[in-house]
Amino acid sequence: MQRLFLVRHGPTHAKGMIGWTDLPADLSDTGALKRLDRFLPDDARVVSSDLIRTVETANAIERARKRLPHHPKLREMHFGDWENLGFEDVSATSPDHVRAFYEQPGDIAPPNGESWNQVRARVSATVDALLAEDPNDLIVVCHFGVVLSLLQRATGLQSYETFAQKIDNLSVTEVIIKDGNWNTGVINHCP
Repeated sequence: MQRLFLVRHGPTHAKGMIGWTDLPADLSDTGALKRLDRFLPDDARVVSSDLIRTVETANAIERARKRLPHHPKLREMHFGDWENLGFEDVSATSPDHVRAFYEQPGDIAPPNGESWNQVRARVSATVDALLAEDPNDLIVVCHFGVVLSLLQRATGLQSYETFAQKIDNLSVTEVIIKDGNWNTGVINHCP
């Protein structure tokens, strides 16, 4: 049995579609970080995407855990031309496209960005490779979309239902993998 502990990075306070934009995390809530650190297993490996908000969050909970190199394939969804824009901004110029992107998540992508299915494939392949490297538990400090993609894999929810899930900053979503079967433990747990 292996466990994945999916930790969403600290808040950036940015509004809009923030995917590959490299914004720092607000890690001023040291109490939340300490509780998060105590909740996570001491013998787990820690990996993060290569974006600063996840790197900083991972560094804050790393302690003596084995730290793996930052992994660019664990990045948030790439919003392409919609990066840093709010839904209302995109709706002003592409109302049908942005509505379809959120209401029919799958193969619809922002211009010059990624579709939901592309994100899921990228993240799943990366996590599978990391799990195959070592039988110990894995803490993945990542992004909203990454957590949702793995949550969808574990629950079998449809994409639209998965998009509706709430995943708070500095929360933990646990996936338990036994005999090749993925199941959930805690979801959006804020220790």
